[in-house]
Amino acid sequence: MASSTPLLPNSLTEPYGSAVIRVLGYNIRSMRGDTDALARVIRACEPDVVLVQEAPRFFRWRKKLARLAAASGLVILTGGATASGPAILCSLRATVERTEDVLLPLTPGLHRRGFATAVVRFGGARLGLVSFHLSLERNERCTQGGMLLDRLARMDVEHAIAGGDLNERPDGPTFARLAGDLRDGWATAPWGAEYTWTPGDPYQRIDAVFATSGVEILGCGVPLGLPGVTERDLRAATDHFPVLAALRVPAS
Repeated sequence: MASSTPLLPNSLTEPYGSAVIRVLGYNIRSMRGDTDALARVIRACEPDVVLVQEAPRFFRWRKKLARLAAASGLVILTGGATASGPAILCSLRATVERTEDVLLPLTPGLHRRGFATAVVRFGGARLGLVSFHLSLERNERCTQGGMLLDRLARMDVEHAIAGGDLNERPDGPTFARLAGDLRDGWATAPWGAEYTWTPGDPYQRIDAVFATSGVEILGCGVPLGLPGVTERDLRAATDHFPVLAALRVPAS
C-alpha cells in the first residue's frame, strides 16, 4: 500500500493569490493514546490546518493542546474545552482574521457538542474553517448537521472547509445532507485509504473533510503510505485514522 500511494501537492501560494493548502481532520481522543506517535503523524502530513476533534477538555487542557501543537510544528488557533472538544491548529503561514467557539444546545443525558470556527487567509485566499464532532444520537446529529450548514452560511466567506467526525457513514441522512450542500473530499478526489474507524480493523468512513463549491479538491483520504506515516503510529496515536486533504483555494 505504501508504494502505491501518490504524493499530494505541497502547500504553496500561486502567482495570482490563490493558495494550495493541506488540511488534516483528526479525532485525537483527548490525547489518551501515544502522543509522540500522534505528533509524528501530524508532522509527516505537513498540514497548514488541523481540524481537531476530541481535544483535551479538562485539567490543564490548554497546556496539553499547546504541547501537541508545538511538537507538531503548529500553533493553537482556537477551540478545545471552549468548543467542547473541537479545536483548530494551524501553521504560521495562516493570517488569522477572526475566531469563534460555538457551543451547541445541550440535550439532557448526552454529551455537549460545539464548533471551533475561524476565518483565515493564505496569500490572497480568504477561507472559513469549521471543526465539528456530531452526536452519537441520530436525531440530535441531524439537527447539528443543519446547524453546521447554517454556521458556514453565516461566516461571510466565499470559500470554506469543514472537517470532523460525523459518527455516521456516507449512506446516513446527515452525512448525505452535508455532502449534498458541500463537496465530500474523499468522494470527489479519493486518495490514500478510505476507512477511518477503527484503526485496528478499519471498516467504515465516519470522518470527512468537506469544502464549498469553489474550492478545488486535489486529493483527500487517510494518509496510509505517506512518507513518515506508519501504520504503527496511526494505530498507537488514537482510535481514528486522520483524513488529509490537499485543496486549491481561489484568491478572494
